[in-house]
Amino acid sequence: MNSAYLKDKRILLVDDEKALLELVASILQDGGYRCLTTAGSVSEALSLSEKTRPELAILDVMLPDGNGFDLMAQLKQKGDYPVLFLTARGEEEDKFRGFGLGADDYIVKPFLPRELLYRVTAILRRTYREEPELVPLRDSAIDFSRAEIIRNGEHIPLTAKEHDLLSALYRSAGRIVTIDALCEAAWGDNPFGYENSPMAHIRRIREKIEENPSRPVSLVTVRGLGYKLIVEDK
Repeated sequence: MNSAYLKDKRILLVDDEKALLELVASILQDGGYRCLTTAGSVSEALSLSEKTRPELAILDVMLPDGNGFDLMAQLKQKGDYPVLFLTARGEEEDKFRGFGLGADDYIVKPFLPRELLYRVTAILRRTYREEPELVPLRDSAIDFSRAEIIRNGEHIPLTAKEHDLLSALYRSAGRIVTIDALCEAAWGDNPFGYENSPMAHIRRIREKIEENPSRPVSLVTVRGLGYKLIVEDK
């Protein structure tokens, strides 16, 4: 894993204690993380998340206008990215609640700077995979560096949108990627009106990667939910 790829991930820090917020930001900056946004309340976090589109959120539980549990639920409605709780609330039931709601990790204050960096890096490494040059599929391979498919010795070029969609699918390889997530990956902040476009692109991608596009084994449909890319073990 290229560590520089992880260091560019956008991180949202939410805590109402300004000194602690500055400390956490300083620890992450010293660890090489560059894209940090800080907020001191639920309302500020929600507003900033719309603008910055974070890829990891680090949340306190106790906030002046709500709590981190409810904030996480609202953030995850806008984007499916990991959440780490960093809080003084160390009771078991709080931890269970956090993990039960879908948190990726839970750290109780006080904490060691090295531990925070380790946990953040571990979450990002699990969640975001850097695209290797060659991704093996059942009947073909994706060459992201050249934006092409290799099948039966033939090199088949990918369009820009096909590359964007396959990149999004690969980053969640083996897991379901929703239509909304694919629209956002290919069309950014304004995917509205493109809901049917991914399906046409998916068809063309299957024609390039599958031996039998009518019976796909690498890019499969999960009915009512989205699509899943199945990557073969090397």
